[in-house]
Amino acid sequence: MKQLRAPSLEQLRNYAIARTFFAPTALQRAIERLGFLQADPIRAPARAQDLTLRHRVKGYRAGDLERRYPTLAIEEDFFINYGFLPRASYALMHPRTARHAWTAQQRRRARELFEFVRDNGEVHPRQVEAHFAHGSVTNYWGGVSSATTHLLDGMHYRGLLRVARRESGIRIYAVAEHEAEARLDPATRRARVDSLVDLVMHTYAPVPRPSFVSLIMRLRYAAPQWRAELKAAIVRAKERFARVQVGGVDYYVPADERPASPRHQAAERVRLLAPFDPLVWDRRRFELLWGWAYRFEAYTPASKRKLGYYALPLLFRDRVIGWANVTARAGTGMLEHSLGFIDARPRDPAFEPELEAELERLRSFLGHDVPPTPVPEAPPRLGPSRSSG
Repeated sequence: MKQLRAPSLEQLRNYAIARTFFAPTALQRAIERLGFLQADPIRAPARAQDLTLRHRVKGYRAGDLERRYPTLAIEEDFFINYGFLPRASYALMHPRTARHAWTAQQRRRARELFEFVRDNGEVHPRQVEAHFAHGSVTNYWGGVSSATTHLLDGMHYRGLLRVARRESGIRIYAVAEHEAEARLDPATRRARVDSLVDLVMHTYAPVPRPSFVSLIMRLRYAAPQWRAELKAAIVRAKERFARVQVGGVDYYVPADERPASPRHQAAERVRLLAPFDPLVWDRRRFELLWGWAYRFEAYTPASKRKLGYYALPLLFRDRVIGWANVTARAGTGMLEHSLGFIDARPRDPAFEPELEAELERLRSFLGHDVPPTPVPEAPPRLGPSRSSG
């Protein structure tokens, strides 16, 4: 393990910001630079994957990922969460062996369904349901789902099927093709696991030591067949990555990066961030860097929310100073927003024009060209929190 020169907290923040907000580029290249893009279906005012990409792709509009997905060398699949990743990274996880084996009936149905998809090229879940009508099963949330949809999900996870495209947000499936390979020897298996660990670190560095093990252990979802390999992979990773200490906390970073470098400078701008943006994702790191606890409250009862249904962290220069809730009014082009701040609203003369510029970028991203509505009264301020991430 390489011990690097310790940066200040300000330098560490600037490093974390600079390495994820690279110069906007083409969509394929942006996803490769990110490494992994987490997806979420809620639109408030757009899906999380679109809100993440708008900062990193030239001229990006909401829905571009879904529209252009069939032409890109990326795959929609499970990694440490559900999302999108380059096809070469996707190939590292497959063929994937699920932890829970199918019953004989499920295996038979999967074979029949696989043949149906192969014969039809691409299938909508409704086509499958109409053809097989297997009935229903209880899903993970306690509701009832189509048994065929459940089986499609299982076949997608196991790498038998892939998402070819989406139609009005619905996954359209095709047969997945993987390179035929013999049983992996131990060295090749270790190399694949290490590559997946590198991908995690590439996406989320700097990773605080308290998050390091739990983040890598999430690869048990990406490649459950190698679950037993992960503890050894963590040991190798600690030797492979560099470490810096800030405020008594160790952070792991790629060995060729220098968090204390003066070239990491915060841009003079405001950004509204998605709840699952790589800069926001690790709630423990978020609190260490910015001194307050961000919470995603879409599934929290309204009466218990402090920030709002879909609060977007508000980054100004190198500080996340508050949050915004943004609503696009259907059919009107109107964009409404409310702001909340950890401390007082900034008096810095650069803040207001940069905020308006960010809202204008958001309106353009959403396809709205009309002025915003007046800003509602901001929620009460929150004091800095010491609760866990």
